[in-house]
Amino acid sequence: MSEIMLWAVIGILSVVIAALLLKIYLLKKAAYEIRSSFASRLITDTNTLIDISSRDKSMCALADVINGQLRELRAQRHRYQQGDRELKNAIINISHDLRTPLTAIFGYLDLLKTEEKTKTCERYIDIIENRSCLLKQLTEELFQYSILIAAEETLSREPVVLNELLEESIAAFYTVLTRNGITPRIRIPEKKILRQVDRAALSRVFSNLLYNAVRYSGGDLEIVLSETGEIIFSNSAPGLTSVQAGKLFDRFYTVESGRKSTGLGLSIAKTLTQRMGGNIGARCENGILYIYIFFSV
Repeated sequence: MSEIMLWAVIGILSVVIAALLLKIYLLKKAAYEIRSSFASRLITDTNTLIDISSRDKSMCALADVINGQLRELRAQRHRYQQGDRELKNAIINISHDLRTPLTAIFGYLDLLKTEEKTKTCERYIDIIENRSCLLKQLTEELFQYSILIAAEETLSREPVVLNELLEESIAAFYTVLTRNGITPRIRIPEKKILRQVDRAALSRVFSNLLYNAVRYSGGDLEIVLSETGEIIFSNSAPGLTSVQAGKLFDRFYTVESGRKSTGLGLSIAKTLTQRMGGNIGARCENGILYIYIFFSV
């Protein structure tokens, strides 16, 4: 009799263990479904919520709570995207609208120059013209950047010889560089370095880097193009720290507030370079700033 009861207990325990194992399996399956569904919902903009096969009350309650958070997250994402679009459009419109009064200011300045005036008036006019030119430059930089960040399409690609484009960019800036006491040292190999990039965008990148050298160089500039396709702009940068060098590509960051710049030039260069599939960065070693660009084959 005792043997029969023992086998009965063993049978009952086996059933209970099997039921528990099945319950654990179903809970693990539900947890996996929640985890995988949650991960996919985070990276896709969809109204589909998490649905699980389990009818366990605790797991269903967990799924409901997560669905509530997903709804709130989706609403916040849409508000952010709408606000971001409105801000970009506002920047474009404002920077564009600033061009009209600036054009009028330059027109009136040209008329003033033809009138008789005292030396004091001439000095004031020169100051106004200088500040207006600065404002025009900053406005144009902001306008170009706002258009850049608002555009969603990728840049076109075409075969471009880096040697030739780099030489053209340096030649266009040579007068500006020498006027600021900078005689660049240039090392460009004879071998043609061909890359698939957007010609106009890369020309803009080179221009912004050369502008940066004019503003911040201690009087020297070296430009090196290697046969691997890496381009390095280096110049002495007295007082520049490694922390500051790491922030040079941040939007609106300037090393000094009085440098007559929005701090957007290098940020534009970074955005354009990345859109063309390239890498750009900066480092500071022993008082020398190195800005490097690389486009893989």
